[in-house]
Amino acid sequence: MNKQKGFTIIELIVVIAIIAVLAAIVLVNVTQYIAKGKDSSIKGNMSSMATISAAFYDDSTKGAGSFLGGTGLEADPTFAAGVLAINTANPGTSPTGDAAVEVTASAWCIESALNTTADGPWCVDSSGFKGKVTAGACDATNANCVVEVAP
Repeated sequence: MNKQKGFTIIELIVVIAIIAVLAAIVLVNVTQYIAKGKDSSIKGNMSSMATISAAFYDDSTKGAGSFLGGTGLEADPTFAAGVLAINTANPGTSPTGDAAVEVTASAWCIESALNTTADGPWCVDSSGFKGKVTAGACDATNANCVVEVAP
């Protein structure tokens, strides 16, 4: 009797199917964690903008008591690097995917979409507000985050 050893094609297909199901489960969880990590990066960078803007405002060679002083807050290399970091992690709701930045002489705000829609969009302004808002909440006239009050 010549008996061959090995796996049948059915056994191999079953093993491959089991591995595929497990890989799909892991992939879904990993992508959720990546999105949450990017959201944390956006929120952290937006919080840092408050410190950056305060330093700009108080610097006699840059802002000199105004967010439009010198070349302006948006042109400041440190502020621009923060906006770039936010835009890199931003999922992009506009065609350009950019965060909304509004600056006046006495105020500023920045709003960005988040990767997990339940947490965003997120807005930070010069008054110290940091939180979830409705889309388009960065007011161009007053450069602050407009927070809608629930009825």
